[in-house]
Amino acid sequence: MTVAASITQVVPITRRSDAAAVATRAYEDLVALLESLDDEDWLAPTECPGWSVSDMVGHLIGNARSGASTREMLRQNLYGVRHAREHDGNPMDAYNALQVAEHAGLRPAERVATLRDLLPAAVDGRMRTPRVLRAVSAPVKNNGSMVLGMPKRINIGHLVDVILSRDVFMHRVDISRAVGRNLVPTDNDRRLVEDAVKEWAGRHGQPVEVDLTGPAGGTFVQGSGGPRIEMDAVEFCRVLSGRAPGQGLLATKIFF
Repeated sequence: MTVAASITQVVPITRRSDAAAVATRAYEDLVALLESLDDEDWLAPTECPGWSVSDMVGHLIGNARSGASTREMLRQNLYGVRHAREHDGNPMDAYNALQVAEHAGLRPAERVATLRDLLPAAVDGRMRTPRVLRAVSAPVKNNGSMVLGMPKRINIGHLVDVILSRDVFMHRVDISRAVGRNLVPTDNDRRLVEDAVKEWAGRHGQPVEVDLTGPAGGTFVQGSGGPRIEMDAVEFCRVLSGRAPGQGLLATKIFF
């Protein structure tokens, strides 16, 4: 019989706990997948509208550059603010498009090598994000390109410690699905999943029991008398990210 863990006892991913280790492993797992792709795989469309696998990796390289340098982070975000009007008023969409465009000329092998080479600096830079910047919380525009149920603000400290690692994990899921590969979850994926469960449960605040199956899964409980949710752990994260529909408590989303 599986023993449910209290969600309140899950230790969140933070710079003071294991954020650097989780970020590093998330990148390493992604690079391992990318190294196995063939030329046709890089052209495959993903579930992110308008992005091929190649485009998605361009975005990830841009995010890694942003993580490696506070100046680069500010440059990309300033671009997003200045060009938001071209993307239905969404700065995030604007700087994501910049990341894709700036790396469009890289061949697949160059994309893998660039991301691999950026990995140490990206993780180190994220962990060294200045305290004053970590404290900033910015509003997130909830328009047609944003998923309903998402938080209305994003904290920079949480972004660099956790959300960017979730982004790497979820794009590894996206790429696996795009090229028809079965994702093999790792212990690091399980760590990301349990942290996601904790944040999601904190957002909705309702009693719930969550039984997540698969290698990245586990059983978690908050309060008593709430609904029981049973599903694959990776699919649970896809729902919370807005990639798959979710009803009831699963309509509450978190950033990936």
